[in-house]
Amino acid sequence: MESQKVINEKFIKYLKIAVVVVIVVLFLWFLVIHPLITFHSYETEIENAAKRYYEINERELPTGTRVKTLSVQELFDQSYLKNDFYVPFSKKPCSIKDSWVKVRQEDGEYKYYTYLKCGVISSNVDHKGPEITLKGDEKVTIDLGSKYKEEGVQSVVDNTDGKMDIKDVEIDASAVNTNKAGTYQVVYTATDSLNNTNEVTRTVKVVARLKNTVNKATNKTGIYTGSNPNNYIYFSNILFRIIDVDGDDVRIVAAQDISSVNYSSIDNWLEYFYDNLTDNSKKYIVKNKYCNQKLDDGNVTNVKKCNSYTDEVKASILSFTDINSSIDENGNSYLYPGNIIWTNNSKNGDEAYTANIWFFTSFTKYKAFNKDYNFGVRPVLTIKGDTLIIDGDGTLEHPYSIGDVESAKAGDKTNTRYVGEYVSMNGRLYRIIGEDGKNTKVISIGSIYDTEGNAVVTYYDTDTNAKIYNPKEKGNIGYFINNNTSQYINDEYFVNKTIEVPIYKNQIKYGKEVDTKEYKVKFSAPNLYEMFSASDAYETIGQSYWYLNSSRTANVKAAMSNIGTMFYDPIYDSATYGVRIVGFLDEDCSIVRGDGTYSNPYVITK
Repeated sequence: MESQKVINEKFIKYLKIAVVVVIVVLFLWFLVIHPLITFHSYETEIENAAKRYYEINERELPTGTRVKTLSVQELFDQSYLKNDFYVPFSKKPCSIKDSWVKVRQEDGEYKYYTYLKCGVISSNVDHKGPEITLKGDEKVTIDLGSKYKEEGVQSVVDNTDGKMDIKDVEIDASAVNTNKAGTYQVVYTATDSLNNTNEVTRTVKVVARLKNTVNKATNKTGIYTGSNPNNYIYFSNILFRIIDVDGDDVRIVAAQDISSVNYSSIDNWLEYFYDNLTDNSKKYIVKNKYCNQKLDDGNVTNVKKCNSYTDEVKASILSFTDINSSIDENGNSYLYPGNIIWTNNSKNGDEAYTANIWFFTSFTKYKAFNKDYNFGVRPVLTIKGDTLIIDGDGTLEHPYSIGDVESAKAGDKTNTRYVGEYVSMNGRLYRIIGEDGKNTKVISIGSIYDTEGNAVVTYYDTDTNAKIYNPKEKGNIGYFINNNTSQYINDEYFVNKTIEVPIYKNQIKYGKEVDTKEYKVKFSAPNLYEMFSASDAYETIGQSYWYLNSSRTANVKAAMSNIGTMFYDPIYDSATYGVRIVGFLDEDCSIVRGDGTYSNPYVITK
């Protein structure tokens, strides 16, 4: 016989097994069986409610092979259902909006299909629409003005009906407008035999590519002509004009003089200009060869074909080939400047041609000058023709925009922004021309005025023969600008900074200074060769102002005339010119609002 101990051990073992079995049964009951019983009771209650509905509304029963769908929400709304349904063992309601009863006639009788979604539990009934597979890409990009070609459907498969005919898929492309840039949806809808539907979409992006836009605007000639063809484009915070299509790319020219530079140093200055473009904007620029043929007075007015080009470079300037090609039948061209600018055409070793409004011969306005004179320079760039235009219509008020620069957000520090953006302080407009990692360097858009609207002017009133810019010398224009400017503008946002004054031996030429002097100032005159030191593209020419560039040679000084052209004749001691200021913003200055453009500048505070 077994001992009592063995019997006890067996009893305990079986008892444990029994306990486990009870726990498992209870577990299954509470977590599986009871919830399913409850759920199926919900299904039965819903189906019975639907049957009562159709007993009363018999005319609504479907005929033929049609399927009628009655939502559970509707059964509640019409009081065919009164008790709420909850996910078992919770207070979370079942999803009655996504639940329904469908009915159709089969073999002469009506059959009901009930679908209820209740938490993780849902009815075992076909409730999914067919799976649609498209031909081609789900995202399509097409050019503005082109035709949208529908690629159609590859296949349609339903989990109950199996493979379906692709002709049964409804395709709605009515929203696509190929004459307006934007993002549109093509909707594909398929329905199975139980009236379950499924939709998929194809995204169609209609874009305006720069090259295609130019070709369309110029009747496929690719060349803009006339006085105002609405060919403005905003690029790297600078207003440009589109010149033409060049192969697969597009050439643009600054709509303003960026600076005034001596012709003999233009190539070096253009490297400086390129360095000041934003890094993101540079991604759109491609190197190109630019016309630089030598001309004489006899063929400047009619040359339209070029026989000499530069090496591939990042930036250049206009040639007379560009200007002459832009002249319309009335002799008008948007490339005629309102002042004097250099062209990329030399006459001989000492002279190069300018385009201007002051000298007239036939259609073209030109004159050759000594290459060491400082005249306006308008850089030309070549950018990728497949660049997307995201905004604008090419007008001055709404120039084309390619999204190469993202505007600041409210609260951003001013010293995080880019060269070329506009800022407003106390109602006066400035433009960013640089930064030193801490402070933002800005230039006033124009000369300053007193409270009565009169231009503030100054002159050299010193005994020295050579007038060297010196903020520490009384009677010097540098002294006047640093010490008197705060009478006319609010200086609360500016800080004292050390500036470097270039001094030249004879003529003032880019990169040819023989000496420099450092001074700590709050305000100074512009440097002749810095960004945006010439008249602004949006401003009317008519303001004169001094530059800080000066020479040891008597009467050699730098000043902008009121016609927007640098003086190339001697400037005598009696000369009086206006004041345009350059200063550094406090590092704590931040942006309140605005997008950094001329029409909507950043408003700043500190």
